[in-house]
Amino acid sequence: MKNSARRGFRFPNNTLLLLFVFFLIGLFLHYGGRTQPVVAFWNDIRSAIGLRSSRHDEPKENPYKSPEPSEIEDVATDDRSAEASDSRVPDRASDERASPSNRTGPMGGTVTGNKRFDFEKQPNFGLPAFTSQDDIIQHEGYTLRYRDEYKVADWVAYPLLGYETTGDADRSGEQFKPDPLVRTGTALPSDYTRSGYDRGHLAPAGDFKFSQRMMRESFYMSNVSPQAPQFNRGIWKELEELVRTWAVRDNGVYVVTGSVLKRGLPTIGKTTEVSVPQQFYKVILYCNAPDIRMIGFLLNNEPSSESLLTFVVPVDQIERLTGIDFFPKLPDDLERRLESQNPSLTAADWFSY
Repeated sequence: MKNSARRGFRFPNNTLLLLFVFFLIGLFLHYGGRTQPVVAFWNDIRSAIGLRSSRHDEPKENPYKSPEPSEIEDVATDDRSAEASDSRVPDRASDERASPSNRTGPMGGTVTGNKRFDFEKQPNFGLPAFTSQDDIIQHEGYTLRYRDEYKVADWVAYPLLGYETTGDADRSGEQFKPDPLVRTGTALPSDYTRSGYDRGHLAPAGDFKFSQRMMRESFYMSNVSPQAPQFNRGIWKELEELVRTWAVRDNGVYVVTGSVLKRGLPTIGKTTEVSVPQQFYKVILYCNAPDIRMIGFLLNNEPSSESLLTFVVPVDQIERLTGIDFFPKLPDDLERRLESQNPSLTAADWFSY
């Protein structure tokens, strides 16, 4: 009887294991099939009970990391002369994947491949409002407004066509580097070294897979802002991938991405003081006459396991926070309607199909 009773005590252990498995399944279903919250919960449990990570769980190589001075000779110098000669005048003929005629530079009245409204044909359509005193930097793939007092851009704008998200361009051979077009100088890649922050793209490299040269431009430090590692590699990456999905689905969208900049932000940097934004945003516009819609996302610079739906906000809220006027070339009444739309209605327009 004693032996039988002892064997019987094993059953509760199996029950606890089954309950734990069912709990994980419930957690997985609760988050709509997303694995990130489940993995995070498991990692917390494993850490609490002292389990060591397996070889499969070891961190993978960080794609946002630039070679550090201890690894190779530091190429993060402030010498812009070598790059200025081939960056100021893009050589379209040298790139077999140069953009076709249906995509002009963001400063020249862009098109997205859909039926255009007349207002889309205006010069600078797609760019936020700016003045002649602003430091506007135009590269082939994107245009940005650089804020020297913060050493980051507060907006980067470009049209994104579906075909541009695919191609042979490879980021593995690219390195972060100062932007030769910024007269006052950008931060150096080494300013981020061992700072605890990723070199986070505003215009992501993955949006330029059709052109190696344009992907290379996305590694200029003017297009980089300090982002918390698990934010950059988590919810922010998820949003970037969603925008690319929409670009394919909708045959092209206009994208504006930026940092929320204000005085008193913490800074990093060995050579340059680089402000660390507390929030980032994306504003997306779809035009295919007569259809038009707009959506805004506002995210804290921190890890999150929430659905992207959580971060949908009226665009005019982002405008009030940043002081930026998005898509000023839209007719005023249309701009007001799109920018003030209820987030739930906006989300239904974008996520429902």
